[in-house]
Amino acid sequence: MRILKWVLGIVVSFGIVIVLGGFLLPREIQVARSVQIDAQPADVFPHVNSLKATEAWSPWMGRDPNVQTTYSGPEDGVGAKLEWASDHPQVGNGSQAIMTSIENERVETVLDFGEMGIAKAAFILTEKSGATEVTWTLDTDMGANPVGRWMGLMMDKWVGADYEAGLTNLKNLIEN
Repeated sequence: MRILKWVLGIVVSFGIVIVLGGFLLPREIQVARSVQIDAQPADVFPHVNSLKATEAWSPWMGRDPNVQTTYSGPEDGVGAKLEWASDHPQVGNGSQAIMTSIENERVETVLDFGEMGIAKAAFILTEKSGATEVTWTLDTDMGANPVGRWMGLMMDKWVGADYEAGLTNLKNLIEN
């Protein structure tokens, strides 16, 4: 009986540390990846300013050939919107809309993942020695849930790998 109480005490203590530790973790998470593309910003911009154009290099759309996509609003720029639905766990359901578009410099979007929350993403184009550095960012609030904050520690690894793949696809598409 004494050993059972000791084990129970350790389990409860561990649980308390996990929960309290979660509250100490950052609530706001940012993921960012960059690539240099041998092209001018004017040649890169159309590929990030149109949600339809992103299909050609997206790291997610190719994972489910049956993904259902619906576009609304203008073809590109502010107000362009994409909604998608997929049974594939790495694609899921959601929507993305362009909120800010500064020609050849920046595109900002808002992503709505339903129950998983809302995030903001941006493409920042910077001319460097005749090429364009493209930085793709994701900013999200993991909320007050300590479990969500622990998951936030993995966001850079999870999303970062996809961002790297997408930027490589974008680079290959534009340079070839």
